[in-house]
Amino acid sequence: MDKRTFLKITGAAGTGVLLAPWLGCADGSKGAKETGLWGAEAFELPPLGFATDALAPSLDQATMEIHHGKHHAGYVRKLNAALAGRSKGAGGSLVQLLQEVNPEDAAIRNNGGGHFNHSLYWEVLRPGGPALPEGNLAQLIDRDLGGVELFAEAFAAAGAKQFGSGWAWLFINQDGALEVSSTPNQDNPLMTSCVERSGTPILGMDVWEHAYYLQYQNRRKDYIQAFLSMVNWASVSARLEDAAGQVK
Repeated sequence: MDKRTFLKITGAAGTGVLLAPWLGCADGSKGAKETGLWGAEAFELPPLGFATDALAPSLDQATMEIHHGKHHAGYVRKLNAALAGRSKGAGGSLVQLLQEVNPEDAAIRNNGGGHFNHSLYWEVLRPGGPALPEGNLAQLIDRDLGGVELFAEAFAAAGAKQFGSGWAWLFINQDGALEVSSTPNQDNPLMTSCVERSGTPILGMDVWEHAYYLQYQNRRKDYIQAFLSMVNWASVSARLEDAAGQVK
């Protein structure tokens, strides 16, 4: 499938974004020690890595400034407050924290999820990269999801049909296959005790109103189409390769 066909499926228009290098798959931690207690500033807000107006007109500058500088920063601040003085266990990473989170631990579930989800979100929206999935990612989308067009339709539907606030995901499931799902609030597929379908997320789309309402108001479907036009597929592929051991 060529770029024109994919853009037709997603309703995408050119974003006019500037190229920027992909900066990796950091989870926002400062490199916590293997054992001990969580400190008062265990995690920090990662930089966007690009200008707040770089995704305009698909995502406006005001939305980006508030979303990153207020909402994401708030999740980091509240996560650090919830963790301060707690035992790290053996790992001390955000991923492990979410994999082991108790469904009843709302402070870690909501704020740890909010931090991880948004860190991923900024990476997969980083300007630049191919307009379509390539290489191994494209092959797995063909194998597991019936091709890019069917994936785009399923992913858009997952976001549009998520009741209230939440996320749509492309992730590697426990069988090593790519799968599309949605989760409420700040849950994500890492949270094996909290979600029906678990695995390793490689693409996440925020469908909380704070992600789009200033620009799109109640037109969530228009935002979803814009999101699909902005995905940096090189970043998604890099996340896939980082989890290559889980893919069969």
